[in-house]
Amino acid sequence: MGNQMDKMKLSHLSYAEVPTVDPNGLDTEEGPRIGVSYIFSTDDEELEENSGSVDGADKEHRTAEGEKQYDRRNEVECAVFNRDQCIYERCVNTPDTETYSPENLLNKCKAGDLVEFVSTGQFPHWAVYVGDFQVVHLHRAEIKNSFLTDASQGRRGRVVNHLYKYKAMSDDMVVQNAMEQVGAKDRELSWRNSECFAAWCRFGRREFKMGGEIRIGKQPYRLKVKVSEKQCHVLEFQSLEDLIMEKRRNDQVGMASVVQELANHLNGVGEVKPDPLSDHIDYPVI
Repeated sequence: MGNQMDKMKLSHLSYAEVPTVDPNGLDTEEGPRIGVSYIFSTDDEELEENSGSVDGADKEHRTAEGEKQYDRRNEVECAVFNRDQCIYERCVNTPDTETYSPENLLNKCKAGDLVEFVSTGQFPHWAVYVGDFQVVHLHRAEIKNSFLTDASQGRRGRVVNHLYKYKAMSDDMVVQNAMEQVGAKDRELSWRNSECFAAWCRFGRREFKMGGEIRIGKQPYRLKVKVSEKQCHVLEFQSLEDLIMEKRRNDQVGMASVVQELANHLNGVGEVKPDPLSDHIDYPVI
């Protein structure tokens, strides 16, 4: 299968490279742009590892105490819709987005929680807390059972159970789902990144798995990125896993870079349009 190919990778360096309805890069019709399909992409955290930012090599974004830096002000505020239903929403500068040192995070976790580790310039790393100071996570193409402090690799973390709006399984079932996958690696894996794996453990939905949805017909998923207090930008995707890949790329580069990319791409394109999905985030679409 194409999504199992070892050497084929696809990533986006700017929004100018993301396909739009018009092959010239300009949308002549109203509506959101069409997002990219990552069908040949492997775990996006490999990009982070290849850049030398794992296992203590990234010193640029560390504090004097050795903890990696993270600025919540540069987070990307966004929402995800499946047709007209909001299935994910991240709002910045709320108590839920507060991050903690790995040691303090342990005091806030219970078995079955989803944990997100964040650091400037890196893809967020997700894990399932299974109790006894341990997490299960997808790392370097293998499902591993690690101590939370080791899995964090110096990054700050937080509990993110609230981001996805799906109904969660019981905590015991979440832990069971995670533990049953420990040791799976390479072609045995059904998830493209740590977020998809952790979310699958908690919600059990096939949409988080590779090939869990057929990519044909109209794109049912929308990624809605807040650009300013009065504007947002929308991309459409045929599958949730494709959308998550793009969302994680935004998380890695940060809000300032996303806004700059959109400004470069959309310079002189169209007018601000009303947003039919404004019930959750109240600002128009560009």
